[in-house]
Amino acid sequence: MSLWNRALTLLDRLDQPKTAYAHCDVPCGIYDPRAAQTAVDTVIAMITKMQALQAPADGADLKTRQAYENTVSRMITTKEQHAEICKHEVTVLWGDYFKPPHVQMFPNLHEHVWNTLKLASKCKQEVNLEAAQELKQAVDQIAEWFAESKRA
Repeated sequence: MSLWNRALTLLDRLDQPKTAYAHCDVPCGIYDPRAAQTAVDTVIAMITKMQALQAPADGADLKTRQAYENTVSRMITTKEQHAEICKHEVTVLWGDYFKPPHVQMFPNLHEHVWNTLKLASKCKQEVNLEAAQELKQAVDQIAEWFAESKRA
């Protein structure tokens, strides 16, 4: 046994190593609800912009119609991508971060997350500002629970 190993063994006898317990699958600090919140903000922004967009008048030239359709298509794609990002981020928090003690702290966690995921799907399927605002409230609630769990 090397001198280094002997020294470490002696230190272990003097001050027994403590067992460490982790509440997550990766080092603390990796999980964060802000990505889901930012994604929801993008969904809201895209819906708001889509609702404000003026469709070309009947008889508009091809270039004008194509520009409009391109803009709408890109907004829809962005809205759907960010609704999916929101779903992914909430699912990661639910499956990897929140543990049984958190369910005791927040008894309706599972139902709330399930409903949040359903709202995110609705935001993908529809141009529905009310649903997007409900999704924001749902994600903000998860963020509050996350913050509270970190303080506990």
